[in-house]
Amino acid sequence: MNARALVVWNVRRIRVERGIPQEQLAYDAGIDRSCMGRIEQKKENPTIDLLDRIAATLSIHLSELFAEPAKGAVL
Repeated sequence: MNARALVVWNVRRIRVERGIPQEQLAYDAGIDRSCMGRIEQKKENPTIDLLDRIAATLSIHLSELFAEPAKGAVL
């Protein structure tokens, strides 16, 4: 899995596990809703600053966005 796909997978996984709608995460992180959608669709490369804001909003360390999924993990 490449780095962008890994980050997207983790953002979606954590967001869904916590029951946070995409729009709410975007709003809380100060990101345009359409930008958040493009990130999750792998159509936009987020900056490290943007990833840091997303991680802070999810109350996780930035490095958690780069964690490899467990074997057989499905979103």
